Amino acid sequence: MSQEPVSLASALASFTEQWSPRIVTAVNDYDVRVAKAEGEHIWHVHDHTDEFFLVLDGELHIALRGPDGERTVVLPKGSVFTVPRGTEHKPYASVPTQILLLEPTGTSTVGDRHEEVPAHVDATTGHALT
Repeated sequence: MSQEPVSLASALASFTEQWSPRIVTAVNDYDVRVAKAEGEHIWHVHDHTDEFFLVLDGELHIALRGPDGERTVVLPKGSVFTVPRGTEHKPYASVPTQILLLEPTGTSTVGDRHEEVPAHVDATTGHALT
């Protein structure tokens, strides 16, 4: 990782793909990733890790399925939310949205269990900034 500051605005301007995170830095064994989101992601579960979301711009909805049923949390710009490990979830953005994610290095964007991955969702452990 670079020992220089990283501009999140520049990082986000360096790519156009939706649901395709870029790794901007690392903290201990965690990647700090930024992504653009619009439309639907997929239902998926991370069995062994929580997933942290920070909305930098726009608005992110996260549908959650748990023992008590289904609910949706809405994250406006500046909001944070952590999806607990083992919780089935599906992010969705009805407007162009920019997010920051904090996940253990090597964590797949589609989790450990997921529905079929459509072409607009990048199944990746994150891409390096170019």
